[in-house]
Amino acid sequence: MAENGTLHDAFLDELRDTYDAEKQLTKALPKLAKAASSPELREAFESHLEETRAQIERLEQVFESLEEKARGKHCAGIAGIIEEGKSIMEEDFDDATMDACLIAAGQRAEHYEMAAYGTLVAWANGLGHTEAAELLQETLDEEKAADMKLSSLAEGGINQDAADASQSDEDEEDEERAPARTGRGGGAAVAVKRTSRR
Repeated sequence: MAENGTLHDAFLDELRDTYDAEKQLTKALPKLAKAASSPELREAFESHLEETRAQIERLEQVFESLEEKARGKHCAGIAGIIEEGKSIMEEDFDDATMDACLIAAGQRAEHYEMAAYGTLVAWANGLGHTEAAELLQETLDEEKAADMKLSSLAEGGINQDAADASQSDEDEEDEERAPARTGRGGGAAVAVKRTSRR
């Protein structure tokens, strides 16, 4: 009978998955930055790209501390999140709406990573891998800060700009439809009067 895997095996598996996720993100982040029209959002994606490269090096240190070879295992979760981000970039949105959607895409990735690193830190501590836990905690803190930065950009004006753009589009559409509505409304009023006579 095959031997059951241990938490140590699960920990290594999660490390490899996360290592691959970070590598995939180094290819996705420049595309998010390029699609952003807000200079602050572009800068946030570019600075997180630099952080991500440092996080890959940190993961390599974690593997080294465990006397394991640094290698990835395809991370389907982040691949799906990146694919969703690509489909957003293909949409024909106004600039403010695109920026709001890019933030949403970025935050999906951040939340996925926060969950992964949170698990890794807990498992590293449980397994007594103190050095690995400290390195992983450093990255978890960076992921949380990146998420907060995206939230502050969204709440600091990007979401409102997108909402305002949406409202002005709706107002224009309302003005275009207004004459037709009045005609129909008048007809409905006549119908109501006729009914009330019966």
